[in-house]
Amino acid sequence: MLPKLYRNHLANRLTRAQLLSLEIWVWLLQVHKNVKIEKLAAYYPLPIKYESRRRRLQRFLVLPSLSMALIWFPIIKEIIKLIHPSNQPLYLALDRTQWQDKNLFVVAFIHQKRALPIYWQFLSKKGASNLKEQKALLKPILKLLRGYRLIILGDREFHSIELAKWLRREKVGFVLRQKKDRNIQVKGKDCQSLSCFDFQPGDSHFFPNIKVGKNGFGQFSVAVKWKKKYRGSVEKEPWYLLTNLPDLDSAIKAYQKRMGIEAMFKDCKIGGYNLEGSKASVKRLSNLVLLCAIAYTVSSLKGQSIRFKGQQEYLGRLRTVKQKMTKNSNFLIGLYGQTWIITQIFVKNWVEELMSLNRNKFPFYQKGLRAMELIQQGA
Repeated sequence: MLPKLYRNHLANRLTRAQLLSLEIWVWLLQVHKNVKIEKLAAYYPLPIKYESRRRRLQRFLVLPSLSMALIWFPIIKEIIKLIHPSNQPLYLALDRTQWQDKNLFVVAFIHQKRALPIYWQFLSKKGASNLKEQKALLKPILKLLRGYRLIILGDREFHSIELAKWLRREKVGFVLRQKKDRNIQVKGKDCQSLSCFDFQPGDSHFFPNIKVGKNGFGQFSVAVKWKKKYRGSVEKEPWYLLTNLPDLDSAIKAYQKRMGIEAMFKDCKIGGYNLEGSKASVKRLSNLVLLCAIAYTVSSLKGQSIRFKGQQEYLGRLRTVKQKMTKNSNFLIGLYGQTWIITQIFVKNWVEELMSLNRNKFPFYQKGLRAMELIQQGA
């Protein structure tokens, strides 16, 4: 069953039958970790023929009521309100992932080194997004999250000075990685590309309020950070970051958070729901992503709850004492927790017989059963 937060919003937009179907599809995603329509239809437990189950899912995925603005925006806004401190900036990462002929463009907010999806669009082309598409993705989010102090994070695909100008007009913070051929003009010096500066591994520098572009195209700050050599490996070049944040540390710390969206993409592909295996049409695939977003956030919140209760050692490896975080993310902890409970239910008789054959381990089994009870409780 979905958490109360989700059900309250969904019950206002879906019929009872649609809500039950959505809960089943999300549950199947969690258990079988596969977003392909054929696979989900094969697992769907309704006692009808396979082809009828497949068509039922296809019809469900084109329902007008599955509007992102009506279904997903209220839920994700409530999640952000629940888990994000109101006095802290909200970091939003832009990124894009492509497979086959699908080009998925996503904005997500960063929470505990992972990103949670807010809004997405499929681009009708291959390759990088342009300014018009970037603004189209961000405008609904700026409206949805009005009142938060937003900071937009983007890699070199989003190096546009025009994007930076637009974000500044919208009174939004940003850290956008630049290409090394970006021209800047430091006061008292000629215009030159960033690659002309003699930065070395371990160096960092901050250029406040300088002209960026060949002809004074814009006035921004540029932060430079080249990671130190570590275990014999070194980054090929520094980070060149266009920003309106006030200093080097805030720009670097902000951009480091962007890596959370890459981790999210991995979770939703080979690490979680095998999104790349889907060959559905764009309309159906967009709503499959919606199901993934619901499943992903449910697992992430569940994992956070499990970690808060101190039960994560039952679900994943722990790192060494010197390291603060467990090896697995909140998403994987939550996903493994649900799978562990479901598996135990289906093989309950075997498990009980196995425990009875190992009486000397009974105190440990009791602790494990108590952990299961805590894990099954709401997030």
